[in-house]
Amino acid sequence: MKDKIHPKYHKTTAACACGARYEIGSTKENIRLDICSACHPLFTGKQKMLDAEGRVEKFMKKYAKVEAKPTAKKPKKIAAKKKTKKK
Repeated sequence: MKDKIHPKYHKTTAACACGARYEIGSTKENIRLDICSACHPLFTGKQKMLDAEGRVEKFMKKYAKVEAKPTAKKPKKIAAKKKTKKK
């Protein structure tokens, strides 16, 4: 291998937002993760629903004041058939 062309390899800790820490080797010194195998739903089998206000409640609150408009159907116009002369 050539000298001075490769990045330095560090033993570092990868820290997840859930609190899990992993000792790994990387070219970066400190690594922060948003999600890891300890908290990811695919690996844990638990599904988390993040619904801060409630989508249905928010929709009902937004449209509670709005009244339904009556829909009046207009009668369809029937076009008269044109008479064609036969030769």
